[in-house]
Amino acid sequence: MVKPPDRIFLLSHMRAFSSLIGHILGSHPDINGYYEMHISYQNNNNLLEQENLYQQQESIKPGSYYLFDKLLHNDYELDLSSLNLTKPKILITLRSPEQTIKSIINLFQKKEVRALYSEPEHATKYYIQRLEELSKFCVSNTKTYYYFDAELIQSSTQDMLKILTQWLQLNSPLADQYRLFSQTGKTGTGDSSSIIQSGKIIKTGSNYSDIGLAEDLLKLAEKGYAKYRELMINHAIEQRIKH
Repeated sequence: MVKPPDRIFLLSHMRAFSSLIGHILGSHPDINGYYEMHISYQNNNNLLEQENLYQQQESIKPGSYYLFDKLLHNDYELDLSSLNLTKPKILITLRSPEQTIKSIINLFQKKEVRALYSEPEHATKYYIQRLEELSKFCVSNTKTYYYFDAELIQSSTQDMLKILTQWLQLNSPLADQYRLFSQTGKTGTGDSSSIIQSGKIIKTGSNYSDIGLAEDLLKLAEKGYAKYRELMINHAIEQRIKH
């Protein structure tokens, strides 16, 4: 890349197929990046930090012009007003609460050290607070991002890949299979399960029937999801949603 790369940012929450989406994007010849870099973007130095961090792990593709990162936690901020970027591509996606929260619990229950989000109350609180923070970004940056329901990457794969190809203005179509990279499956960079190692979209998954979620917690999460999802859709420049 002769000039600084343009940016693609995916804003979402844990267990919303963001590792899958990142690998699909990062396997495209126009795009570098596929994993979560854990950076706040509050000034232009952070953009340089992103480039340097990425090149410690991977090589920049010849002829490419995008650099990708995803932000899934409220600890990391994207302040577009403080960045010298020309029309960055912002993607925002949400997954409905029940399967998301159960997936978060399942993930953290499998860790060697019992983690905070292994408990339903904490996993639900993370989910609601993350959606609330994303909604604030959407209000402050209205009509700058593309919103889509995360489940569509599985249920309407080809349609979503076509839409994302067009919206990102890529030189060739996104594919439903992807490369495995140096950070694929590593803890702290995204999905650490065996599913991400498949190199393709898996249409079926666990329904987490063995994980309980109290009715009051689920109702609270569903209320927050409905409220914040509607807000994000209304402020999006374009959107693709389940019907």
